[in-house]
This record gives sequence, structure tokens and C-alpha cells, in this order.
Amino acid sequence: MSTQPTSAVINLDLPQRTVSRHLYGHFAEHLGRCIYGGFWVGEDSEIPNTRGIRQDVVDALKNLNIPNLRWPGGCFADEYHWRDGIGPREQRPKMVNTHWGNVVENNHFGTHEFMDLCDLLEAEPYIAGNVGSGTVREMSEWAEYLTRDGDSPMVELRRANGREEPWKVKFWGVGNENWGCGGNMRAEAYADLARQYSTYLRDQGDNKLYRIAGGPNVDDFHWTETLMKSVGCVSCNSMGVQSPYQAISLHYYTMTREWENKGKALGFSDDEYYRTMANSQHIDTLLTRHSTIMDHYDPCGTIGLVLDEWGTWWQVEEGTNPGFLYQQNTMRDALVASTHFDIFNKHSKRLVMANIAQTVNVLQAMILTDEESGALVLTPTYHVFEMNKGHHDQQAVDVEFKGARERLEAADKRFNVVTASATVSTEGDSALISLSNVSLDESRVVELDLRGRSWEVGEARILTSDSANDHNSPVVPDAVAPRDFAAGVSVVEGTAGSGVVLRVELPAHSFATVSLALN
Repeated sequence: MSTQPTSAVINLDLPQRTVSRHLYGHFAEHLGRCIYGGFWVGEDSEIPNTRGIRQDVVDALKNLNIPNLRWPGGCFADEYHWRDGIGPREQRPKMVNTHWGNVVENNHFGTHEFMDLCDLLEAEPYIAGNVGSGTVREMSEWAEYLTRDGDSPMVELRRANGREEPWKVKFWGVGNENWGCGGNMRAEAYADLARQYSTYLRDQGDNKLYRIAGGPNVDDFHWTETLMKSVGCVSCNSMGVQSPYQAISLHYYTMTREWENKGKALGFSDDEYYRTMANSQHIDTLLTRHSTIMDHYDPCGTIGLVLDEWGTWWQVEEGTNPGFLYQQNTMRDALVASTHFDIFNKHSKRLVMANIAQTVNVLQAMILTDEESGALVLTPTYHVFEMNKGHHDQQAVDVEFKGARERLEAADKRFNVVTASATVSTEGDSALISLSNVSLDESRVVELDLRGRSWEVGEARILTSDSANDHNSPVVPDAVAPRDFAAGVSVVEGTAGSGVVLRVELPAHSFATVSLALN
């Protein structure tokens, strides 16, 4: 155990910015068992469902206050043609999912089913459109089909398929990974296409679109600069240059090593654990550098940054289809999520949305469903989302660490042992503090000097386990689950002479939240 507490100051009376609920967004691709066997079981399934949508999955995600859901991809988006997924299911044409397992897709889950899912979840839909193999007309007509009222050919088609009223669909992705599976394009070529497609993605009535251009992969800063240059210098007033899109995306996955040797989800070594923590916190550097480029061309922050694919990517579990990307989810994955959220909070002026990959049965999933028993398992990552939901749309207050922060080094990167973030409610009567200790085998004491408001400690919760390899299963569904943490929180005289502080004793590899009542 480190003998010297980690000290930080939080000015509860100095809110800095809003932490959008959309930073806690999700992603569902036609990949493996995410849609079929995850969200969609069909109306004839013995598993309880609502119009074919698995009800216990809906209930679990609603408990997270899920803000949005990105669909249909991913790489699948740029080979998906939306007209194949409307009309009577038995008449829908089949296709081959060439990216993910080369399996046949029957298109039974399409536009109407997805919008029904979003309605059940009370989540905003985020449609990823097809730039790679589609057309401008195809994407334009999809937006019209979904969102136009009154009369038009697309409205008539929607009504013929059983939906009278238009939906509200704000978020539209203009392609996906167009530097790779979405077309293998050069940045300059895609920048022109993004302007063209965005022009024909029209607002219909009072449905105002938020168009998200396909941005860079990891550290491709040239791609970001090219997109920003193609817009020109965005003015801070309505009379200046108006961007054809309102945001650009970014993708970054956490792995142990390089792409070809991603590491295993279970049975990892201490070195692999610390490499993961280092690579996870690297997102801070990436967000900083991409934001700096955007600041140069858009100093008022008019164009948002959307991290619409993030999370851990391990080797698939043995005995599963390599194209289905099914992996277990451990306490290590939970800490990747918790430290990401602390970093998202820090960057929430420019970062407007983030979508973990993916929601069910794929990569760093919230939920795993067992094929044989039908059981549903909530992963450690799910619990991080649930414990953090009190940050949604609240006001960030900065956590200012005092003195030199304790840092370790792995994978040629230095990373923080303790991370934290905090928000104050919009009403000003409460606060939520999140803290992580990524040390594998040592506890840490954190002393928080809370200034500007009088406060009382409310609920404290912790997520940890005996081993960072621990995970949940149908046999042991709560091996990693939140529990009360009142014993780990106290109000004491600070060791640094700062007066009364909130003292939090974080066990090794743990994530905790502490709520405060403000007076």
C-alpha cells in the first residue's frame, strides 16, 4: 500500500461544462450475436420478448438510462442497403455479411425493428449511413423515409409498411471507417464525399439532423485536419461559414499489444494488465491532439468530436466463431471503462458523444447471453455504466490533483494510478465523484479537499474483486458486482494541512463512486 495519500481539490461551486449523457452511448452492429440472439429473438421465441425484441435486454439497458444506440454498424453499415430491411420479413432479400463471419443475413431486423427497439429503450437512434457501397440518393431517401411528415414517395412507402407518423432521428453518421472497411479512401477524397452526402441529408420539418462525418482512426491527425480544412474556418456567429456536418468521429480500441496480438480476455499476466491500463489512458492524448487541431479551425467548438467506437478488443474466446468477436469481460475491462469516463469528463467541451463497442455479446459488451440456457449476464463493464449514470447531463467540476501524481509506465506510455472525475447536479443540490485505482495489487488512499459548498456524504459504492481476471457467468452472475462502500469513506483532517477532507480508501484494482448532498 502507498503510504502517501493522493490529494486533490474539487471546487464544488465552479462548474465548468456539461457532461452530456451521450458520452455514455452504445453501439449495436450486425455482428455475431449482437443483433440476432442478443437484441432480437423473434416473436415466436420462448424467451420473453416484445415484438421479437428480447425484454430482459431492454430492461437491463433501461436501468443504465441508455442515451443513444448506434446502428447498423460498424463495417456492416457500408454494405447495408436499408430497403432490404423493410416490408414483410418473409419477403426481405437475404445478404452475406462479408465482414463478420461470412454468414447469411436475413434482414429480419431492419429499420422498423431498430426504431421499435429505440422506443422501448427510450434511447435516441444513431443511424450509420452507407457511403462505401451506397449512394447519395439512398442515404437521402432513408432520412426522408424515417423523418418526413406530410406526403412524398418515401412517406407513402413508410405508411405502406405500417408506420403513419415520422420518427425523430437526430444523429446520422456519414459512413464508417472510410479510411478502411468503409471504402479505403484517402482523406481528401472522403472529405469531398462527406460534404456531398451531408448536403443531401436534409432536415425534414422540425427534425434537425446532427451529421457526423467519418473521422480518423486512432492517431491519423492528417485525416482530422483534412476534414476541418474542407469546412474552412467555422465562424462563431450564424453569419459565418456553416459546416455541412456538425461533428467528426474517432475510433480507438484498447488492446494489450499490436493489432495482430491483441491479447486474451482471461488469464492475462501482470505485464499485460499494465499494458492495457497504459493503452487505455492513451485516449487522453488522442483526444487532446485531435481537439487541438479542431480548435485551430473551429475555436468556438461548433463542431463536435464523437468517439463512436471504443473499448477493449481481445482475441475471441476459444471455440467461438472468429468473425463473431465474442470475448469475456473482467474487472480489467471495467477499469478500462471507468478511466475512459474520467477522461471523457475532462474533454466534454469538445467530446459530445461516445459509443462503447458493443452492447451485447460482442467485444466489451454490457450484456452476455448464453446460447444454451438463454441466461443473461451483466458484465463488470455494465456496472461501471450503471454506477456512473448520475453524471448524465450534469455539470463537470474539475478534479485538480495536488503535487506530482503517481504514474507508472508500460507499453512505452506513462499512465496515472488514480483517476477521478466529478459532477454537480444541474439543481446544485448534489454531487457525484468517481474514482479508480488501477494498481493491480496495492490499495490507494485519496484525500479530496471539497471547497465552495458545504457537503455531507451520501451513498458510497465500490466495484472490485479478488482478482482482476474475475468475471461474471451464468453460474456465478455476481462475481463482480457493486456493493456498499461506506466503510471505505470517512471525513477526517487532511494529512496535507488542508483542513477537513473526504478520505477514500480504494482497494487494488477498484472503481468507486461517492455521492454528496450539497447545502
